[in-house]
Amino acid sequence: MRRVVKSTIYLLTAALLLLSASACRQPNYTPKPRGYFRIDLPEKKYRLFDEPGYPYTFEYPVYGNIVKDTLFFDAKPENPWWINVDIPGLNGKIYLSYKVVGRQNNLNKLIDDAFKLTYKHTYKASSIDEEEIRTPNRVYGLLYDVGGNAASAKQFYVTDSGSHFLRGALYFYAAPNADSLAPVHKFLQEDIWHLVNTLKWKAN
Repeated sequence: MRRVVKSTIYLLTAALLLLSASACRQPNYTPKPRGYFRIDLPEKKYRLFDEPGYPYTFEYPVYGNIVKDTLFFDAKPENPWWINVDIPGLNGKIYLSYKVVGRQNNLNKLIDDAFKLTYKHTYKASSIDEEEIRTPNRVYGLLYDVGGNAASAKQFYVTDSGSHFLRGALYFYAAPNADSLAPVHKFLQEDIWHLVNTLKWKAN
């Protein structure tokens, strides 16, 4: 009887030791990459902006709204032709600021100012790529693709080299995260290209 009890005790002790040893081992798992919320992108369709009194026309997405810009960094815009393409479904906005080229607004200075405004983002940018804009409608300029977690990843300026100058910048009402916003940046960059390719100047 004692032998049976001793054997049972040995078996229980061995089982407990095995259980405690396996519990102390670190679990073997593979870390999963960080996930982001799925963003449902709308269907591409466009409509014409052609308001009386404005020195330009262009096509913009139907999921956007044209809003007149009444304040620019807490200051009043220098003319009434500054507008924004608000895209509420994607939490974004394309700011459009227009200037008349002339003595007060020298073309070279306007281009230099646009360059400086874009490169102010270099402290957070991993790269800045430039792409030429040139259309049959006398629209010439550059589009800047700013990489990394910059506040504005897409900026551009266009001009007819004589009378008109228009600068644009895309911003989001969200923390600038290049990874999570990448699909939306790519989606709205197509809309920016559509805007500049359909842009036409009106006679002053």
